[in-house]
Amino acid sequence: MYQTCLFCKKPLGSNEVIESFPVGRRLAFDSAKGRLWVVCTRCKRWNLTPLEERWEAVEACERVFRETPMRASTENVGIARHREGLDLVRIGTPERGEFAAWRYGDQFRIRYRNAAFAPFVGLGIGMAVTSLPLAVPAGVAATSMGAAIAWHRMRTVAKVRIGGDASDGGPVEPSDVVTFRIGAVRSLRLLPADQESRFGIEVNKGRRKARFVGENARRVASALVPKLNERGGPRRTVQHAVQEIESAGHPDRFLNEVGKQGDHHRDGAPVQVRYLSRPTRLALEMSLHEEQERRALEGELWMLEQAWKEAEEIAAISDNLLLPAGTDAFFDRYGEDD
Repeated sequence: MYQTCLFCKKPLGSNEVIESFPVGRRLAFDSAKGRLWVVCTRCKRWNLTPLEERWEAVEACERVFRETPMRASTENVGIARHREGLDLVRIGTPERGEFAAWRYGDQFRIRYRNAAFAPFVGLGIGMAVTSLPLAVPAGVAATSMGAAIAWHRMRTVAKVRIGGDASDGGPVEPSDVVTFRIGAVRSLRLLPADQESRFGIEVNKGRRKARFVGENARRVASALVPKLNERGGPRRTVQHAVQEIESAGHPDRFLNEVGKQGDHHRDGAPVQVRYLSRPTRLALEMSLHEEQERRALEGELWMLEQAWKEAEEIAAISDNLLLPAGTDAFFDRYGEDD
């Protein structure tokens, strides 16, 4: 039984209420389809479980939900909090738009709220520093600010396994994991689908570029796009994002449509993802995760189980402020010079 979030690689916590599934502090379940998700309390994303005995856990969730006073509900979705602190989200038969709004609304609104308060936090820290009884030398202050900026640019913001296949079930080696910094996130571009209609992306590393297609592209994009959406969005923006996916008819078709957009820079390169509208960026993140889950379900969840195992192995690989030694070799293999 896996205990790490597939997305942020942080522990999911535990509960003592559902004996057959003691993982997580918030569980979402669909009794009709036999699906069970663990909602990460940190990033608020939904982790579909690959349990072979998930029906037993879903039945237990249904029973506990009915015995627990309701906190909020709509016609198709209900939330209940157990006295021991476990939140249960019961999914009925909502339309795609309603389900997406419930599934992603919390995480985007929390990001939006945190981004709104961030300037006030910085102002408070600045006022605290200036109010110190001893004056901080200008040189020390400048050096500290420079170090903070350098750390922000050099820190690892995402770790992704490249070249491996979850279906092989093999262990994740440190050389398989590529770390990305903020520069790669900001340079992320979507490539028009090729003749095989494979999803593709491009990222920059200095003057070099690396392109990914297919499963590798989905992995990298799923890790980097949320970094571009750190400001989240209010309810109305989330609704607009859901409508964009709805108008495409399917998350996979939406991904292809965004990749085929005709908005290009003067150099002929596709537009960077960070220049897309906020609803489109949020819809892109939703579609990547929806498509990942659909593919896992079509594979009878076995590949999802391998993905959870992979997430825990990646989480165990220590973070480094600089890229690992094998990164240059990786870009030699996948990259191309300007």
